Order: sequence, then structure tokens, then C-alpha cells
Amino acid sequence: MTKRSTTALIAALVAGFLLTSTPYPRADAAEPSPLPGVDLDTVTIPELQARMADGALTSSALTAAYLRRIETVNPRINAVLRTNPDALRQAAASDARHRRGDTRGPLDGIPVLLKDNVNTRDMPTTAGSLALAGRPPREDAALVTRLREAGAVILGKTNLSEWANFRAAKPTSGWSAVGGQTHNPYVLDRNPCGSSAGSAAALAASLAQVAIGTETDGSIVCPAGMNGVVGHKPSLGLVSQAGLVPISAEQDTAGPMARNVTDAALTLAVLSGDAALLGLPDEATRAGGLRGKRVGLWRLPSLGPDVDALMTRTAERLRGAGAEVVEVTPPYQQRLAELEFPALLSEFRRDIDAYLATRDGPRDLAALIEFNRAHPAERTCFAGQELFEQALTAPATTDPAYRARRAELRTLSRRSVDETMAAHRLDAIAAPTNPPAWTTDCARGDNDVIPSSTPAAVAGYPSLSVPAGFVNELPVGVLLTAGDHQDARLLALGAAVEHRLNAWRAPRYLPSVGPGTP
Repeated sequence: MTKRSTTALIAALVAGFLLTSTPYPRADAAEPSPLPGVDLDTVTIPELQARMADGALTSSALTAAYLRRIETVNPRINAVLRTNPDALRQAAASDARHRRGDTRGPLDGIPVLLKDNVNTRDMPTTAGSLALAGRPPREDAALVTRLREAGAVILGKTNLSEWANFRAAKPTSGWSAVGGQTHNPYVLDRNPCGSSAGSAAALAASLAQVAIGTETDGSIVCPAGMNGVVGHKPSLGLVSQAGLVPISAEQDTAGPMARNVTDAALTLAVLSGDAALLGLPDEATRAGGLRGKRVGLWRLPSLGPDVDALMTRTAERLRGAGAEVVEVTPPYQQRLAELEFPALLSEFRRDIDAYLATRDGPRDLAALIEFNRAHPAERTCFAGQELFEQALTAPATTDPAYRARRAELRTLSRRSVDETMAAHRLDAIAAPTNPPAWTTDCARGDNDVIPSSTPAAVAGYPSLSVPAGFVNELPVGVLLTAGDHQDARLLALGAAVEHRLNAWRAPRYLPSVGPGTP
């Protein structure tokens, strides 16, 4: 990406996307903005870059504002594990580049939080486990290298569901032995979903401009939906897996999380190195951006009547903007549910053994199981490690039965999306991302059977969660899915959906909601 094309893009986004958007509705914010003229809840990367370009804002002031906000707001939600002691130095280096007119692109000087299963050479990377809480990794993850080269300020690390929710049979999303429990900023006794719980909750609370999450199946999009932010799961392979604590190389991907689609798209362009992703069409956010688009509505009534009613209202709003909405039911869902978990068990043992061999601490899965047995603090919420134990005895990935299972998964998941889109001539499939957040309860664990993320996750196709509205005080997202490597088109459509629904509002940090509320 050239400096000239990046500068032109930022100017176009400011002129096109931002100036055509309807102002976000506001709720009671936790803290007033510490920067005159900048509302941390609603400001976008192009707006920030425009202010830094004309000298009205510095990265140092922006970074200091986010650090102060973490100090004052994070104790309510426990989303940020640690801040980076080098953040202000990185911001000062960005300010020097801005003064010289030598910026590196749209993320130069922008504070970014990283999920704590993304390797950083200068900060611990724990996956929430005490087993990895010692010496940091020897090298940055590949995506962190891209962020640093783009001039982003690495602000710190976020809490997550320990081992990305792949340890216990009854996990509690947002809990780790290292970080404790992350809370949903909208209603504090409600769950943030997982495993990118801290990244999503931190963004909802405006503790950074963007954050990085990871997903194997649902771990970016469900937290995004449940915390009222945007989350994009990229096509498999678009963002490097190198340096991520793994579950499965067949499905794992990191992706951007933000408070708006524009920031997510700009961040994905940096993570992927694909300058074409910077060309998010301006017209996608104008009133006619949905005209003529065909969207398949997958209702999922199992998520409850309140969510179904919200999806009905969502469809009406999209039709009002000129989209054609038809009801669909993607096929093969039962078979995908039967096949996915056994395949992941085999892949986890292969991939976690390879990762642990690069770190100080337990050197393989068997040693990790013994570590957990020897450390009671690892069992205070995730009481068991049944998935670890099952993975230890799962068939190897060289086993013919495993290979047949993964091949069938890949075929059926891709057919599920491709056949549905072709049969109805769709631009995307839309479904509810999440139910209203459940009450956090370590004894019960999660209530998270949410099938909408699975077809894209297993197929390696992109999905994007955009705020759709609320059930009482609890956010619900709409999940958009498209075909392989259609990320740019999906983000453009998502920007138009976001503009039409205009559903975001700031959290109020309520302690609880009334009895009978979902």
C-alpha cells in the first residue's frame, strides 16, 4: 500500500462514509471523553487520522486518554489483563512520523488491544493459563509484526476464555485463571460470550480504538454481538496463524473487532497485507447502499421469541432501504454439529503440542494436563479439563477416519453456504449472532448453543457481526456470511447494514436487569 493511496483512502472515507452516517444514539457513558472534541465512544479511525494530520490531536494524547480510561473503567468489567509499558513511546514515535508527513497508513498512532493468545515478545502471552504465565514468547505473532510495521500502538492484552474455551466440557466464557472473569459492560452480571471476551468488552467500554480477537467457531462474532460491537472473522488464511495459540489450523483465524465497520475494514487491511481491502466502497454507506441487494434471513427461532422479533424488525429495515430479504435455512447443520467437535479434538492435540514446544512451561498436552491437576487455581471456575483429556486420546490427524471426517466437514460446510446463496441469488446470509447474554454462573457454565457461526467457521468463509438492536438492555448482533474470500464485499455490505440499522449505543454498566428478563 502506498502512502499516497492510503492518504487518499482516508480522505475518501472521511468525506463519504463518515459524513453520510447518522449520529449514533447515546446512552450514559462511564466517563466523559478526556480529549476535547473527541468522543471516544463514537470516533472513527479516519476522523482520528484527519485530526492528527492537521495537528489537532496527537497519538500520545490519544494513547494517554485510553490508558486513563482503562485505569478508571476496566475495574468494572475486568477486560484488560495488562497495559503495555512501551505504549507511550510507540505513540511518541508515531507523532514524530506525523510531524514529518511520513505516516505508515491508517493505523499509524492508533491504540490496539490484543487478545492474550496472540504472541507478543515484550509482554506475556498466556491464553489465560498459569502454565504460560512465565517468560514471554520469543517472537511476535505475524499479525503483531504487521501492526507494528503499520505504526499501530500496541496498548495491551485482553482477557479471554481460558485456552479459547477449549478445555472444559462446561466452560464459563470470559473466565481465565490468569485474568478472572470478564463482565458484560451493558449488564455486569451477564456474560460477555467467548472466547474473545475481553477484546469485545473492552471495545464496548471504549478502552481502545480497535482490538484483535481470534475464532475457531464463534469466538469473534459471538462476543461482538453480545457486547454490541463489530467483529469480523476473516476467510481462512487471509490473516496469518503464525504465533497464535492454536485450537485447529483448519479453522483458526485472528480478526478485527471495532465499534464500526470502517475501523474493522482498515484493521483487516493491515492484518492481511491486502491493500484491496482498503477500497471499502463509499456508496455502501449511503442510503442506496442496500438497494438491489439480496439477503437470506436464517431466523434460528431456537434463540427465543425476542431475538426472532428483532430479526423481523431487522428484515423490515433492510427492505425499507431497498434490499430484498428472503427466508432461508442452510442445509447440513445437524451433520456439521456431529462432525466438528471430534475433528477439532484431533487437530488440537497436533497443534497445541507444536505450539507448546516453542514456549517455556509444559512441553506438550500431557504435561499441560498434569500442570492443571497440580495447580488448584486452574480449577476455580473451569473445574474440569475434559476436552484436554479427550484430545489426548483422539485419533491422530494421520488416521483415515479423521481425514474422512474433516473432508466431509469441509465439503458440507461449503455446500451449506454456497448452495444457499446460489439457490436464492444472495449477496449474504443474515442470522442472529447471539441470544441475549446469559447470567454468568461458574457452576452452570455457558448457555451457548448458537449455530449461526458454524457454516462459515468450518468452511473457512468470512462472517461479520454488526449490532442489530437490543432485547431490553442486552445487545444482539446480526451475523452476515458470504462466500470464500468475499471479505471486502461482505464488509461493504456490513457497512450499509450498520448505517441502516444504526443500532449502537454506549453501555450503562447496570449491575443487573429485572427478573424475567432473558
